[in-house]
Amino acid sequence: MATMIVDEQRTKVQREPRRQLRKRPTWVTTDNGVTKIECIVLDVSPGGAKIATDAPFDVRDSFELALVPEHTTRQSCEVVWRRGKTYGVKFLS
Repeated sequence: MATMIVDEQRTKVQREPRRQLRKRPTWVTTDNGVTKIECIVLDVSPGGAKIATDAPFDVRDSFELALVPEHTTRQSCEVVWRRGKTYGVKFLS
């Protein structure tokens, strides 16, 4: 039987604040609000979100996301990854 001895302390990794699961409908808007595409926010954190659409669409690298559909406030976003109908976006300041 082998015994493993670890002398080093584990380095604590700073993690992003815990994501909130949303799973609620919202809108992706492009062209200054002219084009609206419904999507679902799967989860959201202070730095970004994971969204999904019913059908794949040619989303631009940046767009606006209406996290609260009935409000006029839009969050500027940039796509950081794409997997089929699911997109990871980061919020821009």
